[in-house]
Amino acid sequence: MSRPPNSRLPISAFIICQNEEAYLGNCIESLIDFAEIVIVDSGSTDGTVALIHSYVEKGFPIRLFHEKWRGYAGQKQFALEQCREAWCFNIDSDERLDAPLRKLLPELIEAPGDIVGWRVARRPYLIGYGYTPEHVKERKNLRLIRRGSGAYDLSQAVHEGIVPQGRVEKARAGSLLHYRPLIIDEQILKENKYSTLKADQQAAAGKKPKVIKLVFSPWLYFLRLYFKNGLWRCGTSGFVEAMTGAVYAFLTQAKLYQRQALKERPNFDDSQNR
Repeated sequence: MSRPPNSRLPISAFIICQNEEAYLGNCIESLIDFAEIVIVDSGSTDGTVALIHSYVEKGFPIRLFHEKWRGYAGQKQFALEQCREAWCFNIDSDERLDAPLRKLLPELIEAPGDIVGWRVARRPYLIGYGYTPEHVKERKNLRLIRRGSGAYDLSQAVHEGIVPQGRVEKARAGSLLHYRPLIIDEQILKENKYSTLKADQQAAAGKKPKVIKLVFSPWLYFLRLYFKNGLWRCGTSGFVEAMTGAVYAFLTQAKLYQRQALKERPNFDDSQNR
């Protein structure tokens, strides 16, 4: 059961989703302290919408919107614009707030007026290991922002984020728990999709491929995840996770190179001259 309205935090969580029946329930339940939950569905064909209605019936303060897909940044901007509370929290269907973050939230929203947002870490769930320990986290991204103090950059096709209008700080504790344990077969398909979006975004922005990035960015990506983020502490599962990130970095740079190469030298079968 949800909390009584007068005990909820003045925060609007906003979620975009499509066919997230397997993940969305635990996400919603982790938002039990929030005064509002805005969910924007872009055409689910599974039981996602029915699941959402079941939580409405339980008393969760959900406002459901149906909106045609606008791209990641556009869809999240639409969701952000529907929020009505003083603070807005961006969370994905496969993410959940851990206990330390829920405990810290009342302090974060009492921040001085010059602080408009908070960056929050995320801990992934690794196949064969489980959630990474509290000290093994991904980089902190802006997730909690004062309403009206930021907007999404609609030119970002992937890894979209809010562009704040003011000072942003890092939350000293707590994490989002990321639960989407895809086997490597499926994860590589996801990395392929995201690297395509990233490469197209960079090409559209006029970025040129660089051999040094093609060669070194996968290794730098791996080293950051494995050593700086601490995935080495998670054994083989951590190694696989870091290597998967390196694959994404390689695919992005390789696709950017090939897009430029095809402009400069279109494919032509000259076998008759060989």
